[in-house]
Amino acid sequence: MTAQVEIYTTPYCGYCRMAKQLLARKNVTYTEIDVSGDPALRQKMVERADGGTTVPQIFIGGTHVGGCDDLYEMNDAGNLDKLLAGQTVTP
Repeated sequence: MTAQVEIYTTPYCGYCRMAKQLLARKNVTYTEIDVSGDPALRQKMVERADGGTTVPQIFIGGTHVGGCDDLYEMNDAGNLDKLLAGQTVTP
């Protein structure tokens, strides 16, 4: 079973594109939430991300991963696949 993945994005965001490309390479389906034209949705993102205002903000199985760099670091450390599989990952 694969954990649910949500990614808050805006159009033309290079970091958003890079994060989505990594997920695509891993054949991960995700829900993309475009916050560019919706201040209320952006505020919800900020609240969920503990004050994170930049995009992307990525959540896997309810865990706040962070942004694109955080996603790649998690992947490089071998923890992304574990989190996607629903396993608990300690930082």
